[in-house]
Order: sequence, then C-alpha cells, then structure tokens
Amino acid sequence: MQLEKRKKFLLILLVSFSVLAISMTFYFYQVFFSPNTLPESEQAYYLKIPTNSVYKTVANKLYDDRVINDALSFGFVAKTLGYQEAVKPGLYKIEPKMNNLELVRLLRSGAQTPVKVTFNNVRTKEDLAEKITANLEVSEIQFLDLLQDSVYIRKFELEEETLLGMFIPNTYELWWNTSAESLFDRMYKEYQKFWTEERKQKAQALGLSQNEVSTLASIVQAESQKADERPKIAGVYLNRLKIGMPLQADPTLVYATGDFTLKRILNVHKEIDSPYNTYKYAGLPPGPINLPDINSLNAVLNAEKHDYMYFCAKEDFSGYHSFAVTYNEHLANARRYQNALNAAKIF
Repeated sequence: MQLEKRKKFLLILLVSFSVLAISMTFYFYQVFFSPNTLPESEQAYYLKIPTNSVYKTVANKLYDDRVINDALSFGFVAKTLGYQEAVKPGLYKIEPKMNNLELVRLLRSGAQTPVKVTFNNVRTKEDLAEKITANLEVSEIQFLDLLQDSVYIRKFELEEETLLGMFIPNTYELWWNTSAESLFDRMYKEYQKFWTEERKQKAQALGLSQNEVSTLASIVQAESQKADERPKIAGVYLNRLKIGMPLQADPTLVYATGDFTLKRILNVHKEIDSPYNTYKYAGLPPGPINLPDINSLNAVLNAEKHDYMYFCAKEDFSGYHSFAVTYNEHLANARRYQNALNAAKIF
C-alpha cells in the first residue's frame, strides 16, 4: 500500500515536472523565436543608436516607437546574449516580424546599414559642412570646426585656401556614426584615388598642379552646366594662361562679391580688389570657387586644343556659348547676348 502511494506520488511528480518542462520550453521558444518587431507594419524601421548610448536608451526607443511589441521578452534575450553591456552605435535596419534572437544578434553584431552621402553645388566650407553631414550623426558644426583647423589640415599636406578642392562631389556610402575625422580621412582617400598617375601626368603636361586643376575646373563648371562644352571652355582658359592674359572669368567675380544671386556682371564689379578678381589679376585665383565634379576635373585634364580666346553665352539662353578667336568677333557675340539680356529685363 505504501509502495503504491509512493509510485503514484512519483508519477504525479514526473507528470508535473514534464508539464512544467514543456511549458518552460514553449515559453523560452516563444521568447526567443516568436515575431516581436513591427507587428502593425510592413515597412522596415531604421534605428539610429547614437555614440555612447546605453541599453536602456535603445530599449526605450524600440518600445516607444512601437518597433517591439514585448519589451520584457526583448530585455530577457538581450540580457541572456550579453547585449545590455555591448551596445554598438550606428544605423540598423529592422525588418517586420523579426524575432528577439534575430534582433539582438543584429544589434550586438554591429552590422549597420550604410547611408548615402551626396554633396554638390558647394561654394564655401559652410556649404560643404551642411551638405556632407546631412545624413550622418556628426554635426555640421563639428565638421566645420575640423575644416577650419589649420593644424589638422596640414597633417595631410593641404592648404586652407585650396582645401575645398580635396572634396570631389559624388555619392559615397558611409556608416551613419562616422566621426568627423573619419569622414575627412575617407574624402582624402577618395581624392587620392581620383588622382591616378595618368591624371597626374595630364596635369603636368598642362603645366598645372592638382590644386590648380581643381581651381580651373571650378571656374569651368561655373561657366557652363553643359558637360559636353566644358572641355572647349577649359581650352579657352588654358590659351589665356599660356600668354599671361587675365582669365576675366565672371564666376570668380561673383565669388569675390559673395553675392551668389548675382546674374549680371557690371563694370563696378570688375573694380573689386580681391585675389579672386580675374579681371584685375592675371593667373588663377588662390583656390576653387566651388567643388568641381569629376566631369569638370576631366574637362580640364582633357581640354580641347583650339585657337579660341573668347566665349560668351548664346543669346538664345540655351546654356551654350559662342566662341571667338578675335576680340572683334567676341564683341559681336557679346552684343547679341547683352541685347537679349536687356530684352528679358535682366539687369
């Protein structure tokens, strides 16, 4: 009798333990493997984890933004896998219906999603700092401070006046939490990558340094939005440089005035005392007046060889130019354009 009671007790205990074990197994399975992200969305969520963030900040953001449905189960898995003490900053793409195990492994791995950084139409360091940091954690002010740090710049054997020529407009992939220094370093590497031995030899054949190519390319780019015409314009300026003739480039005067809305250059502007006044001073200005893109740089390196010394915007406002060998030809072209400006009431 006593033996039967003992057997019955052991059986009940075994059954209870089995039920508990099954329940616990099911619970842990649910905690680790049940979908827990974006329950009401079919779109991915991009989580930004700032530098020096702690686990609580990450967990609160995920829950507050309704990225995770069950914060308790996420916290348990994060603790189990050691993520709470190993938060990595960056940008992470969280897909709908991810389970806690997938989410924690993603965040713990530091497997970020890169961001695209694009910058163009830049004239000043302030412009550059604003545009290049638009999709990054680093602030505009932080990067501008670096651009104005003469000690830091000279580590790269760069000069403050020609620094902008180092930044080649394009679209680049970077990590969202890239630091100001790492961003500068990446752009310097892209600059070095552009200046192949072939391009260096072309610049040398033109009698120009890399900085001078960038400066001339910035003028060519400002003169024409038509990529197919830029090599011809570059040829005009190279012809002038060869004989010591002032470049007389209107875009450099616009830069000298600081008024980038200026649409028409007048004689009064030609009297501005600035090293960027290429009517008053022969040769290239001290540095680029914008960030020349790859097309403009190549336009200078592969400039057309011709006898043109002058060019003027066409009177049809097509964006193209009329070219002339003699000054009299140029005056005729200029009169047609000025008459068109007057007719359009552009003063």
